Amino acid sequence: MLSLQTHHHLFTFLPPKVLPKPYKSQHSTTKSFTLRFFPKTLLQLSSKNSSVNSFSSDEFPVDETFLESFAPKEKESEDEARRRNWIERGWAPWEEILTPEGDFARKSLNEGEEVPLQTPEALEAFRMLSPKYRKKKMEEMGLTEDDYYTKQFEMKGEIPEPLKTVWAGPLVVRHVPPRDWPPRGWEVDRKELEFIREAHKLQAIRVDLEQVEKEATTNTEDLCLERYKMFLKQYKEWVAANKDRLEEESYKYDQDYYPGRRKRGKDYKEGMYELPFYYPGQICAGKVTTLHLYQGAFVDIGGVYDGWVPIKRNDWYWIRHHIKVGMHVIVEILAKRDPYRFRFPIEMRFVDPNIDHLIFHRFDFPPIFHRDEDTNPDEMRRDCGRPPNPIKDPGIKVEEEPLLSNHPYVEKLWQVHNAEQMIMDDMEANPDKYKDKNLRELTDDDEFDEENSVEYTKVYYKKTLVPKMILKTSVKELDLEAALAERQFHNKLRKEAKERGEKYKITKLRRNIEMDEYDFIHWRRSFEEREALLRDISCRRSLGLPLEEPGKFVDASYFGKDEYDPSSPLYRYDYWGEPKNSEKSRQERMTDAHNKSIVGKGTVWYQMSYEDAIKQQMQREARSKGVTQKEDDFDDYEEREQDTDDDDDYDDFVYSILSDPSMSFSNQPIVNGTESPRMSDEGMFEN
Repeated sequence: MLSLQTHHHLFTFLPPKVLPKPYKSQHSTTKSFTLRFFPKTLLQLSSKNSSVNSFSSDEFPVDETFLESFAPKEKESEDEARRRNWIERGWAPWEEILTPEGDFARKSLNEGEEVPLQTPEALEAFRMLSPKYRKKKMEEMGLTEDDYYTKQFEMKGEIPEPLKTVWAGPLVVRHVPPRDWPPRGWEVDRKELEFIREAHKLQAIRVDLEQVEKEATTNTEDLCLERYKMFLKQYKEWVAANKDRLEEESYKYDQDYYPGRRKRGKDYKEGMYELPFYYPGQICAGKVTTLHLYQGAFVDIGGVYDGWVPIKRNDWYWIRHHIKVGMHVIVEILAKRDPYRFRFPIEMRFVDPNIDHLIFHRFDFPPIFHRDEDTNPDEMRRDCGRPPNPIKDPGIKVEEEPLLSNHPYVEKLWQVHNAEQMIMDDMEANPDKYKDKNLRELTDDDEFDEENSVEYTKVYYKKTLVPKMILKTSVKELDLEAALAERQFHNKLRKEAKERGEKYKITKLRRNIEMDEYDFIHWRRSFEEREALLRDISCRRSLGLPLEEPGKFVDASYFGKDEYDPSSPLYRYDYWGEPKNSEKSRQERMTDAHNKSIVGKGTVWYQMSYEDAIKQQMQREARSKGVTQKEDDFDDYEEREQDTDDDDDYDDFVYSILSDPSMSFSNQPIVNGTESPRMSDEGMFEN
């Protein structure tokens, strides 16, 4: 209750702010300061007794006291003032806001534009980047390289403590032959190989580490290395036989040498170990030869290939003090890969100094080569052990697809067959031309060029320009003697049938039978493939295995709304939007629908023109009603059609072709070699 008895303004008003030291004013009695710290009640009191002058910002009276407080102090530069201000308030942005990487970048990078160096310090620092100048400077200063770098770090900042690598148990360096010996395609003595492989059986035996440490000796005289020596003998034989071939391949695939690739020429030294000598898990001693910002460190382990330790991006910020060129290190081989496919065949990690805890950015996959021979990206991806690129699920069930019976060679056979029959027709028409000529010795008029054997042109058919394809065939590909014998045989049979008063009909020619056989082979193969596929699917289902490669097909929603689809006209470079549905295009669509209704879903169209089809349709209608229509009626119909053609394209269309299934089709045209039982609009607008 005490607080209620006190005067109200004593606990409502804040104490005057304590200014930081540099701003403590000697003239704190000025009106501007007294007004600032008084509560409202006091302000009201003072306004009664004395009048307060009000000034606008630019009329504020500038007297000596104001200048003393607020004028810029010449003794202190702006940077110093800013720094002092930050330090006194206990907050320095360069310490708190920037991450170590950001700080490193801030100190080491320009503001994004190249500025010519001007200050002598900057010029000197730039000269010191060249090793030659740096070495010269060191000699002048009388320092060794290590002393010089220590001095540099004293200037630049803290140098971290060297890493101490410790192991839970002894680091085992084994002399064991690789498990993948011998290389593919290299034959070795089977008994020797069995002896070598006994070493791997011994690796499976568990040992007590404490017991091993007690019994460990430094004496290497009585070590049992018989199996390893046997492996070395076989390895040297392999090297002697394959060294030159490998060097040749290296020059073929690698235009220039770069770290991680095979050493050749003057870089190659006798006794360098080839790839089959190494195996994953092997501990090697080596020397760091190269550091690369985006790829990592390369270590010489005495082989033809330098080992690759993957380090990338900002991880170098943490590692740069611990891994230097020329350091002697201990490494473990993590993987051995195919040098044709992978850029760096030997992947390793540092065992001493152990920097695994400083690596944060891992490579997703080891880098690879894309060769000219790689036409199948899926095959290449599987070779490299990478997951599939996800694509939209097309929803095609392969096991439900129709069987194929279209052998690719049939098209060529058809071309050859037509050429043979044309020559036979020409022979019957002009027998003098081929008189005393051996059919085997016939030659082409022009030199046959297989590359340009197909010509595409355009010709007019009934006032319409239609595409025309000319197929050229060489006489050497034709079997004219067999064709002639067949033609003579059929002529003889036709003559005999005519004498009997019968009509002779050729069912199939020799080449037609051959085409059918090829198609049947193809159908049989297709059938067997589907059987195998169904077996595979049922086995996978029973074992619970996936039917597709996991991750290959994904739902369409995975790609989002605007996924690039090369088959869509929307992404074509000359796409200006969908065409207007003009009457003409509608007429064409109806014609297509009519043709499709005849042959179902097939891609084979009517062989006759559309007008002829309509005429035949009308003839059929007339026959079904029992009315015989005269030719002049057709002429009138054609004239009427031409008259109305100009007025309205829409009226020409005879919709009766799409209906009236009760008609009889005695003379229905054969389409694609089959006669459809009835005409229907089934499958009309399916596509």
